[in-house]
Amino acid sequence: MWRGLAGRVQVRQSKEVPQTCPPRREDLTAGRGQTCLRSCLQDRDCSGKRRCMCDGDCGMSCVLPARSCPWPLTLENADTSLVTQSKFFGAQMKVDCHSGFKMADGEDAALIRCQGDRKWSQAMPCEEDLNASASCDPPERIESGFYNGFSFRVGSSVQYFCKEGYALEGSAVRTCQENLTWSPAAPACRQLFCPPPDEITNGYLVAVEKLQYRVYEVIYYLCKRNFFLDGPNKVSCQANGQWSALPACRDRCKITAQRSRVLYKGKKLWITEIPEGLVHHLETVTFFCRNQTSSCSYKVPSRCFDGKLPLPACYDEPTVLQYHFFPKKVVSEIAAC
Repeated sequence: MWRGLAGRVQVRQSKEVPQTCPPRREDLTAGRGQTCLRSCLQDRDCSGKRRCMCDGDCGMSCVLPARSCPWPLTLENADTSLVTQSKFFGAQMKVDCHSGFKMADGEDAALIRCQGDRKWSQAMPCEEDLNASASCDPPERIESGFYNGFSFRVGSSVQYFCKEGYALEGSAVRTCQENLTWSPAAPACRQLFCPPPDEITNGYLVAVEKLQYRVYEVIYYLCKRNFFLDGPNKVSCQANGQWSALPACRDRCKITAQRSRVLYKGKKLWITEIPEGLVHHLETVTFFCRNQTSSCSYKVPSRCFDGKLPLPACYDEPTVLQYHFFPKKVVSEIAAC
């Protein structure tokens, strides 16, 4: 019976097609010398002849299915043979330890696969079985987590990791001691939750009220009438136990100019022609300023941001007299510079 470890395939499952691909874990692959290719969701995310395929702990990646891994492959104290008829991406190779040699987990054979980086996944080295008594038993596995390490001999270490949505509590690294025990004690993986989400000013939270929310759980925000939702309306509980960025509800802006026309949505309008004299968040209003030297006008834009629409410093509000008796001399009506 062969046991599957990081980068290996369990024999009893080798003929099954995986239904899901594990999430990308470059912290694991880097330690094993595997180079992850470009991440993807579908084939059109990839260029050329690359296809979006599952590449083990690299997750869905842009790989070239026609590229092969080195063959034949020579491993110390072991024989190798292809399980599949090809040596291309996804192909499997069997590693058999020579007589008198075993892997650190006590097995004498394993399956490895051809990765997207054109390397074979790592197998535990085959070592002489003379000092089996100088090895620790395999370290205990932890719920919702796993360890990465090939050797269980005295002085060797393994490192523990948690699945996404869990946090490691305790020491991540354990070492085989001379008394053939692992130290320190095994860590644990604690499930992460997000606290109740914050309310937003001038908005509503659409969610079932709870004391805590699971990772990847989604809630929604809405704004009160006449307020603009700035940001995503959908917020999710992330794998680190924190909510993704919350949106904000932005207020409309009052145009404080009274006796001049402005440019709004491509039209030149009097303020009274704009409903309630209000514009929405992030909308632009262009004012007219007077060139004191040439007695002509020029345009200066101003942008509404959460209830504030600043008047340009150059803008000079026409007097009531100018507005009613000399409208053609109002700054917005004189010739452009």
